[in-house]
Amino acid sequence: MKFYITTPLYYVNAEPHIGHTYTTVAADCLARFYRMKGYDVFFLTGTDEHGQKIYEAAQKENLTPIELADRVSETFKKMWEKINISYDRFIRTTERQHEEVVKKVFKILLEKGELYKGEYRGFYCVHCESYVNVEDRKNPICPDCKREVREISEISYFLKLSKYQKQLEDLIENSEMVKPDFRKNEILNFIKSGLNDISITRKNVVWGIESPIEEKYTIYVWFDALLNYLSGIGYLHDEELFEKYWPPDVQLIGKDIMRFHYIIWPAVLFALNLPQPKKIFAHGWWVLGKEKISKSKGNVILPQYFIDEYGVDPFRFFLLREIPFGLDGEFSEENFKKRYNSDLVNDFGNLINRTLNLIEMKFNGYVPEGEIDESIMKISEDIYKNYTIKIENLSLSEGIEEIWKLLIFLNKYLDEKAPWREGSIDVEKTLLSVFYGIRNILIFLYPFIPQTCEKMIEMMGLEKNELMCFENINKRYAGRIKIGKREIIFYRKK
Repeated sequence: MKFYITTPLYYVNAEPHIGHTYTTVAADCLARFYRMKGYDVFFLTGTDEHGQKIYEAAQKENLTPIELADRVSETFKKMWEKINISYDRFIRTTERQHEEVVKKVFKILLEKGELYKGEYRGFYCVHCESYVNVEDRKNPICPDCKREVREISEISYFLKLSKYQKQLEDLIENSEMVKPDFRKNEILNFIKSGLNDISITRKNVVWGIESPIEEKYTIYVWFDALLNYLSGIGYLHDEELFEKYWPPDVQLIGKDIMRFHYIIWPAVLFALNLPQPKKIFAHGWWVLGKEKISKSKGNVILPQYFIDEYGVDPFRFFLLREIPFGLDGEFSEENFKKRYNSDLVNDFGNLINRTLNLIEMKFNGYVPEGEIDESIMKISEDIYKNYTIKIENLSLSEGIEEIWKLLIFLNKYLDEKAPWREGSIDVEKTLLSVFYGIRNILIFLYPFIPQTCEKMIEMMGLEKNELMCFENINKRYAGRIKIGKREIIFYRKK
């Protein structure tokens, strides 16, 4: 079984911010989850490095476009390393292999009659790297980013997008590709309003992939970027790799780039006679008040502060726990701190610390042997079933809620049994059962907070590989286990 997951490529005009990390952490969580289920996973991410916006940004810094791209792409790699992103391939659109695939695809489509030469007249937004419809031609403003746009007229090559209108409608109505489900009507209404053919070359943009035609126009940056999902998995250069993983199982995107991914991208695949992605999931935005968090709004939240203040895994945890994946959510340090103190310090950290302290105090640091309470075994199995359904449906915060049911059960179980009291009965069974339940919590949480789970499993005296497979939730131990050196992982924040 294979699982191919992608993030969008991140534009190199900005450092990694909360929006980039949100998508990438979610993708990493899913990649880890499917590896633990025994799937052969391929996780693709990377940077989008062409276009007029990059050219102009580089000029402002007295850099060449590739110098700017090299620098910013490296910052993305370093950030993904810092927050423990387990990608299999980091692709850059300036790589020779990608550029060759883009040229070959352009040529294939041209030879198949899917492209034609025409003239474009209209308005172009450099910031959004797209043609736009404006309401006021005397004061032309981009409807998306509200910046001034340029009126242009140029010869261009067009993709016959309108040709695929009916196929796109059928695909969206009759498949599970568009997720969450509530996005379907928005996309269908846009398609049914009528699709125009789309220009995929630029006459006056110098920083881009040169098209394989006599005029040598550069290729539209969005057409170039979308093809990374093909080039990054071997299309037209590694047939075995491509056949192994295509089509994508999950493609994660932000809701601001839905039309590119739900309309242009499937149309290109129709034109190439390739299978469509199984699922393209558009998540919501993090907002401050009612404003989207973004560089253009001037309200960017950078991950580094929260990583320094709270740690990598609390940052990952908050992103995936705080709001249902797919909806918008309010980001604030106050919310972050509440979630950190409540879930990680009070519930999670407290349970493991007091359990290991009791094992140290009562049994000299050795986990007692004996029977495990059947109720804990049963709830572990039930939660695994529900948790699996939630994660497979990309209901990530609800997946954590399932884990918390076991955590709350164990805290209550420990309080009721009170093995610290004089005269308590079944102390061995109580602590062994809670130990077993905590081990399962760590397995379930591993896709979300891997570094913390690795530290805690070692504190329990177990090996890291305990975390790598869901089958281990039923594993029992023969012989005594000596718990490891303990430490406080989560400190309360005031």
